[in-house]
Amino acid sequence: MSELQAPPNPRRWAALALIALAQFMVIMDTSIIGVALPEMRTDLGFSQGNLSWVFNAYVVAFGGLLLLGGRLSDLFGAKRLFSVGWAILGGGSLVAGLAGEVWVELLGRATQGVGAALIAPSALTLLMMLFGDNPKELTKAFALYGAAAPAGGTAGVFLGGLITEYASWPWVFYVNIPVAVLALVVTPSLMPAAPARRGSIDILGATTVTAGLAASVYAVVRTPETGWGSAETLLVLAAGVALIALFLLLQSKRAEPLMPLRILRTPNLAGANLAQLLMAGAWIPMWFFLNLYLQEVLGLGAFASGSALLPMTVAIMVMMIVLAPRLIARFGPNPLVVSGLAALAAGMVWLSFARPDGNYWVDVLPASLLAAIGMALAFIPSLGTAISSARPEEGGLASGIVNTSYQIGSALGLAAMTALAAAHGAQEIGDPSALTDGFGAAFLGAAGIAAAGAVIAALTLRGPAAPVDTAPVTDTAPDPRAATTH
Repeated sequence: MSELQAPPNPRRWAALALIALAQFMVIMDTSIIGVALPEMRTDLGFSQGNLSWVFNAYVVAFGGLLLLGGRLSDLFGAKRLFSVGWAILGGGSLVAGLAGEVWVELLGRATQGVGAALIAPSALTLLMMLFGDNPKELTKAFALYGAAAPAGGTAGVFLGGLITEYASWPWVFYVNIPVAVLALVVTPSLMPAAPARRGSIDILGATTVTAGLAASVYAVVRTPETGWGSAETLLVLAAGVALIALFLLLQSKRAEPLMPLRILRTPNLAGANLAQLLMAGAWIPMWFFLNLYLQEVLGLGAFASGSALLPMTVAIMVMMIVLAPRLIARFGPNPLVVSGLAALAAGMVWLSFARPDGNYWVDVLPASLLAAIGMALAFIPSLGTAISSARPEEGGLASGIVNTSYQIGSALGLAAMTALAAAHGAQEIGDPSALTDGFGAAFLGAAGIAAAGAVIAALTLRGPAAPVDTAPVTDTAPDPRAATTH
């Protein structure tokens, strides 16, 4: 039995509710800002190209620090890091809501991402401490924890529209504060404590990977102003690549690395991680630019835009929770990863034909549902394959890596598609034809990313005939680096 486990806690189901709430809020914070972006651009003075940094500032900090968050949780105790994460998330939300300038807004969003990077891995560690010794209860706990992610995505889209329409955009951040206060009040009495461990913290590794990711995203986002061949773009991009290479070198030399490189040699793990990275690189730009198309081209208000995306998010929930596990049991994971990515690509090609004088029921709904179904089909089996491909004692580490891959794909994909959209007219605010051309280019580019993911998955994923169990029941607690995915 793992030392992370504890005897049954009489308040474990109440504790699970708080853990699921943490998963819900971390995912909601990636989606709730979508429909508020046009108003934020007007009030704070964002350019169309830099607007994506409202999303990227959160995702870069979140994805870049997930492995460090897991390590800190391991060394200082999940309960303590869970509380610290909520305090940081609440503080970042206050800064983001009060921001009157672009740099303050981005600082607040990055701070939110730091808090999320501490909350996510410690929440899963606490779940395992509470339920890891009871396989039947663990299955139920995983189901509730997993369902909180699509619920958070759905609620974020809808609440973002509701709040922006009837209050103001700062309240999409303020809504986190009372939840953070509640979590800080009840965590001491609900959550089990774990003794601190001795070990080193790879601060240099965490710094290099986060800085490398940020530099790479910045270089791509700036290309509409500087050009792909400019000295600034090439130097910043080279610096980002060099920092990521330095991170990998450091991991190969350290006795206690954030990410032992040997795990990447595990069959199927690299292929499944690439599938997740490319899926995120396609999905997040689609969600981002679809929000902008609904508001800036079709003229929908914030609440109507959020409501318009509800069918897509509900379809994802139903597919992930109800249908995907049954399809995996029947066909195995690999065919679903390939077909799901192909369907995602097809949906975005369809979206690229949206018209400046389009109609939601014709130009958006059917294509977005097809893309949502494809994403849901590919997500569960690729995630399950990435985690189950590793040895049981490395399952938590594999989970942390795949979730980091998803966040990195989100940031880089959105940055690249933002540059592509700007190059095709998306900077012409107030011109529906130019905006539609730019958004259409982004949809086509994202479709290409998804199609590449389908091809790579077909070529790299190999495995046993038996399907992957996406919610394995084991009495071995995973490494606390495991995290969460949008």
